[in-house]
Formats: sequence, structure tokens, C-alpha cells
Amino acid sequence: MNEALILLYKMLPIYVLVLLGWIAGRFLDVRGNYIAGMMLYILTPSVVFSGVMSAPLSPEVLALPFLTFLLCTLVGYSHLLIARRWIRDATASLMPLTVGTGNTGYLGIPVALLLFGEAGLGIYILCMLGTTLYENSVGFYLAARGRFSVADCLKKVARLPSLYGFFLAAALNLSGVGISSVFQPLFHNLRGAYSVLGIVLVGMSIRRFRRLAGDLLYTALSFFGKFVVWPALALAFWWFDSNGPQWYNQQVYQALFLVSITPIAANTVVIANVLNLAPAQVAGTALLSTLLALFTIPLMIAVFLGA
Repeated sequence: MNEALILLYKMLPIYVLVLLGWIAGRFLDVRGNYIAGMMLYILTPSVVFSGVMSAPLSPEVLALPFLTFLLCTLVGYSHLLIARRWIRDATASLMPLTVGTGNTGYLGIPVALLLFGEAGLGIYILCMLGTTLYENSVGFYLAARGRFSVADCLKKVARLPSLYGFFLAAALNLSGVGISSVFQPLFHNLRGAYSVLGIVLVGMSIRRFRRLAGDLLYTALSFFGKFVVWPALALAFWWFDSNGPQWYNQQVYQALFLVSITPIAANTVVIANVLNLAPAQVAGTALLSTLLALFTIPLMIAVFLGA
């Protein structure tokens, strides 16, 4: 439990960043949609590119993002079908993003570094990339369908640079090409900006949101999918693979489980701002999930990872 208490302490700065974001939006009139565009089209693809470039790739390891991508799709699409039965407006289309992915980057990377160290961080990042691919392809498409036609959604997905960054980095990495030492500080700074601005954006987006829960039904469905279904699916895969084909080892199971217990992704707020689709509702739900994760992440790590 000592590790869980250390982790609890390490997560506290995140809430300071949320508060600073709220102050910036409430009193300085900083516009979140400008930062959202920069996050989606510049910082996220930069982090994806550098992460894939620095990872030791093999066919099995390279399959990890696609494994996570499939699990995200399963959770996200199943909850979209549920949401459409209970939520009658366009916010139902945001459910696949809300439950399918998670705050695997802004919050997950510092936690993974604490738990797994530098040696295990690369495996976690590859699992995390699956959530990034999902939110920038299937998740974005399903969310955009709440406001746009199929053709318009496909055009918007095709313009998302994170997909191109992933495949370009994988091709270069497998060809033996690395990032020049001249550009290493640049990508390090971009990762820092990615972490800080992503959390700040959550605080900025709730500046006019008086009731954090908003639509209680939306929030309840989001929490059930994010904190119950996703971790249960990750544990089911852990049990299945360890008792069956044994494609992966304990390190991968733990990394995938950490992906599953992260709160609602700040990038969901980014995309909701870009699409102008209930950003206040998403931001409030994301913030509540982050507050809840302050307690659930250390507890679930202590129970299932033996911390």
C-alpha cells in the first residue's frame, strides 16, 4: 500500500493544473478551442511519433497498439448502442470516446513511470498508442457522426495527423532510422507541453459549467463503462492469455490494466471542443472521473498489481 500512497501524492499536481485552467478560462478569458486545435493537430501527433520512434519494435510488440485499439472499439461501440437507447440528443455519439479511451497520456505516463520505471515505460506507451489511434479514428468518427454526415466524418478522420505520425514512425523505426540528437530536446519539450496543456484544458472547459455531473444519465453510463467494463475486459484478457496462448508476459498485462483504469481522457474534451459538441458536459464528466481516479487508481493498483 506504500506504493499506492506514493502514487496518490504524485497525482496531486494534476488537480493544481485543473485549477489553473479554470482560473485561465474564468478570469483571463482564455479560449479552450484554440488550445484544443493545437493539441489535436500538433502536440498529440508529435508525442505519438516520438513514442513509436523510441520503442523497441518487433512483430509482437508492434501488435500491442492494435490489441488496445480493438479493446477500445469493443467497449466504445457497445456503449454507443446503449447510449442511443437512453440518451436522445447528439451527446450519445460522444459515449464511445468517453468510455473507450482514457487519460493514458497526461495522467497515465507519470503513473506508468512510477510503477514500471524506464524499462517498462516503452511497453506502456505502445499500449497507450492504441487508445490514441482509437480516439483519432473510430472514436472521432463516431463522435463526429453526431453532427456530420458519413462523408464529412471520413474527411475529418483523414485529416488527423496522429494516424500518419504513427505509421511513419513505425516505418522509420523498423528501417533503423532514429530521431537525431538535435531534435531530442524538441520532442522532450513537446511531451511536457502535451501533459500540461491537456490537463489545463479540462479546467478551462468547465469555466461556465455550474453542475459538474450535468446529465446524470450520461455521467452514470460513462462511469460504468470506464471504471467497471473496461477494467473487467482488461482482466479477462489477462486471465485468457496467461491461461491459454500466452502471447504476452506479466509486464504487458500490467501495462494494459493501467490503460484500462485511467479516467476519462482529456482529449475527449479536446475533440468535443473541436466538434463543438457538448464540451461542458464532457469536461465536467471528465473532471469528476479524474477526481474519482484519485482514489480508484491507487486502490486498484494495490489490489490487482500487488503494489
